[in-house]
Amino acid sequence: MFRAAVGSLPGRALPAMAAAFLWKKEKGRERRTKAPSWRKEIHPYYNLSVTVVKARNIQGTDVLSEADCYVQLRLPTASPLPDRTKVVYNSRDPEWNETFHYRINSAVKNILELSLYDRDVMLDDKLSSVVFDVGSIKPGHTVRRVFKLNKKDKEALEVEFHIEESKDPPSEIITNGVLVAHPCVCVEGRMKYEENKENGNYTLKLSVPGSYEKQISALLQKSETEEGGKFVFHADKDMNPQLDVCLLKTLRVAENDLAPELDKKTLYFGKGSVPLSSLPEGKEAEINLPLSKNHVVNMSITKEESFQDLDIRLGFELSRGEKDFLKKRKEIIAKSLKNALDLNTAPDEKEVPVIAVIGSGGGVRAMTSLYGSLQGLQELKLLDSATYLSGVSGSTWCMSTLYEDPDWSIKDLKEPINRAQETTTCSKSGAVSTERLKHCTQELIALERDGYKVNFIDLWGLVLEYFLHQKDNPAKLSDQQNSVCRGQNPYPVYAGVNVRVNISGGDFAEWCEFTPHEIGFRKYGAFINTEDFGSEFFMGHLIRRRKEPKICYLQGVWGSAFAANLDEIWARASGTGIRWFNSLTDVIRVIDDCKKMHFRDPTRLQTRLVMPGGMVSDLFQDFFKSRFTAGELYNFTRGLYLYKDYMGVREFVAWKGNHLDAFPNELTPMEENLYLVDGGFSINSPFPVVLQSERDVDVILSFNYSWQAPFEVLQLTSKYCRERGIPFPKITVTEADEKQPKECYVFMDADNARVPIVLHFPLVNDTFHTYKAPGVLRETDEEKAFGDFLIEGKDSPYKTKNFTYELNDFNRLVEVNRYNVLNNEEMIKSALKAALDRRKKKVIHRELKKEKKAKV
Repeated sequence: MFRAAVGSLPGRALPAMAAAFLWKKEKGRERRTKAPSWRKEIHPYYNLSVTVVKARNIQGTDVLSEADCYVQLRLPTASPLPDRTKVVYNSRDPEWNETFHYRINSAVKNILELSLYDRDVMLDDKLSSVVFDVGSIKPGHTVRRVFKLNKKDKEALEVEFHIEESKDPPSEIITNGVLVAHPCVCVEGRMKYEENKENGNYTLKLSVPGSYEKQISALLQKSETEEGGKFVFHADKDMNPQLDVCLLKTLRVAENDLAPELDKKTLYFGKGSVPLSSLPEGKEAEINLPLSKNHVVNMSITKEESFQDLDIRLGFELSRGEKDFLKKRKEIIAKSLKNALDLNTAPDEKEVPVIAVIGSGGGVRAMTSLYGSLQGLQELKLLDSATYLSGVSGSTWCMSTLYEDPDWSIKDLKEPINRAQETTTCSKSGAVSTERLKHCTQELIALERDGYKVNFIDLWGLVLEYFLHQKDNPAKLSDQQNSVCRGQNPYPVYAGVNVRVNISGGDFAEWCEFTPHEIGFRKYGAFINTEDFGSEFFMGHLIRRRKEPKICYLQGVWGSAFAANLDEIWARASGTGIRWFNSLTDVIRVIDDCKKMHFRDPTRLQTRLVMPGGMVSDLFQDFFKSRFTAGELYNFTRGLYLYKDYMGVREFVAWKGNHLDAFPNELTPMEENLYLVDGGFSINSPFPVVLQSERDVDVILSFNYSWQAPFEVLQLTSKYCRERGIPFPKITVTEADEKQPKECYVFMDADNARVPIVLHFPLVNDTFHTYKAPGVLRETDEEKAFGDFLIEGKDSPYKTKNFTYELNDFNRLVEVNRYNVLNNEEMIKSALKAALDRRKKKVIHRELKKEKKAKV
């Protein structure tokens, strides 16, 4: 037999497969209920022919000769590997007249990338790329396009397209209007030893292009057991996948003890392929595959397909757990509002407003401040009126600690504040003690052994664990289901963003929400069970289940502010990015070839030209924009595709020609990894996750713990909402407010009930230095000294990088935030009354519409 020597993932052995395939569920595990928002659709296939005709006036990169051009074609929705033309040497006007054939599924957004290269000895130079939506070609038509690459030099690329409906039967897909799931095919096999005419140690390379596992290496040798030589691949059935087997032999050609790897030479002996479509469904097939004249591989292969039972939830509605919570929480909120607002009767369930309390980032300053803000709400008896509690960065550290107690908001907050005081004011030197470092090393080794991609953020999570608890904390996020099972606390929503390692968070960041029940991207309508976070998914199926990580590792992700790249650090320091660097980056220009049309199909993406910045640009991007400490996590949306009309969903800003949303081949479902970091890289407050229309929030209590730019999060949120058509109040503040903000501001649209009411609390010491309680002046010297302090300043103890406070500094920060809430009681209650009135009007309007429909 053959023995598996190397797994599909670097550094990990491929686990042996038993009778069941990986997407089949373990016994006793409850399957997720199918969400009502996804649907099945049937779409035909089309055959696409692309003929690369010629190019003209091409200016190469070699000053001593003409360009040596070839064209690479990349259509990842139809082919896992790019195609390329032959090289035409030493010509400014190369001609190819080469045709490439693809079968495309009409359900997905098919984007063809045509990249023109200049062949080079060391590294081929990309001259330009054309990004073309093949959906603009009508079936049965042949269309020739001349893409203008450079107007000044009259450079152009001429390509001919032809599309016709395929004779293959239409396919059924699952979609939520943004993502598409195709049938997934799984092949499990075992290789058997076959006597060969030649002896020696041979290596087999097995691969299925486009599969999750990519490539597996196996050593050709006899085995005493039947368990050796097993392999498994998961692939997209629509790609017509095939199993490729390549036979290699490594020889030692010299003796060099210092560098033995340099003395080895790999010889190629032969290869063979097995189309997966030729294998029977659900039956074991015996395959004798000749690789060369002297070598034959005998394989036993079973193929199965999985389609209907996805392990990822495709839908935009709230999770079942969150819905169940809301039913229970509304009863508690109704009673709370009746008491807090002195109402005669508790509001009806339909009239209960949705109130979200959100905390910004700011390290320990934000963590400490949120304790004070929540204590103020509790004393006003309004904490029970909150539906959601959400945060980023330091605020999540406070939240995740509170929710370890299932009844924290019912109890007096003084006890958790006292515990936070102890950990915040004590020395952190124990974090680097020999014992602790040994513990961290053991934890990270165990994490890697479990199959996780261990990185610096995981170490940071263990450091935070010590800072927050001074000991090992086994808590997990899914444990917090106990904290919301009776609706007893606000529903926690933790926020982070998915970024790219070479793109600024201000240019591209996708909000990811973490709740006790699910983790996912509402942008894509893709969610997984919280218990399955860290597991490996492909095409919506669970491939490898891993145990849920401790919450400290998530705390590291939520507060990973150090993952900033140099460009973002410069922008924070100077107020703008590295301006001269922008001249070196890629240039994206819309070159829509249908300008003469009187109307434009809104589902079609415009044709864009990408002019690479060149080798110098790549070097600077690697240096200035790379996130050296960004953590890589398994991408649970991998293997899914963008729906043909995905641009119509408001979360996408594909109308911006240079935004990554306009490049579906580059979006998250096409990526291998997620890069989840601190939400502060986008907006330093979790507005985007609470503003989702499904949550229907009426009032947002925004606590901003940044000590610079007190209204920046509101302005960034306003821009975010404006680009996506999300209702948000107009933010208008005076110059005086910018310089010296007050304790509370209210922003609302009196004419539009769809716009939430936002109460914004900057972090200030405004009247607190004079009053020890609302309306109660400070009298003694001790009282005056306690309130007389500056939050900001170069000598402030509240700098974000400071993780240890003096006792007096901790107490002051808690008290000033508590006071700021108490001192604005009337403003808060007025906003809640207005929200209650809006809800009542909505209910009346809804009932009238129902009556009108019934009469019709």
